[in-house]
Amino acid sequence: MIVEYIRYRIAEPQRAEFEKAYLRAAEPLGETEQCVDYELARCTEEPGAYILRIRWTSAADHLEGFRKGEHFAAFFAEIRPYVESIEEMRHYEDTEVVGRGGANPTLYEWAGGAGAFERLFARFYERVSEDELLAPVFAGKDPHHAEHVAAWLGEVFGGPARYSAQRGGHRHMASRHVGRGLTEEQRRRWVALLIDTADEVGLPDDPEFRAVFAYYLEWGTRMALIYSGPNPPPLPESPMPRWDWGITPPYRG
Repeated sequence: MIVEYIRYRIAEPQRAEFEKAYLRAAEPLGETEQCVDYELARCTEEPGAYILRIRWTSAADHLEGFRKGEHFAAFFAEIRPYVESIEEMRHYEDTEVVGRGGANPTLYEWAGGAGAFERLFARFYERVSEDELLAPVFAGKDPHHAEHVAAWLGEVFGGPARYSAQRGGHRHMASRHVGRGLTEEQRRRWVALLIDTADEVGLPDDPEFRAVFAYYLEWGTRMALIYSGPNPPPLPESPMPRWDWGITPPYRG
């Protein structure tokens, strides 16, 4: 992805209409398949200074796709009066300097850290061994399997990269499902049993955490089903998926 920044200097009499124009322009921009997201910000110290941030799938997609596509004319018609007020319009690429502040806890911290995930999966696999549908799937599993899965989910939810360091990350997890021939019935039972176990061991039950938790379980188990099937895709080379409050891995069709 690439980030485009457009800096404007707008005189006071035009500011209200400038913002309204971008509200209208946002409609065709939001319908553009090359656009990931966008944001218009106003400077608090200098109210006439604005920055428009648009993330594009690539610079080429912006310049060749959007600008030559069906939505550009409607977008440009709204912002045309303000083109002369542009002070900068450039593309930027991300660097390795990225992180999060401490204003909000990670999902890992909110759940209770490593101990919470270890309790969850220790009890879960006890119940799995007693479940007639799931027990055969995990017959002969590694004695430390519950610890490995706890490390996996902990890392996915923002905890330390233990699974990547010790087990091989996303590719390794996907490889553990190849050829398993899992069924949809088994997938549903796995999800339902883990959610029940989360209640039993006292994982946070607030709607916000449980919504992300359930969302991940649906995503993860459906990926497992795909890799366990007769025609699995190539094993992923991507880094570990990371989930956060309202943030999930991007969909790529």
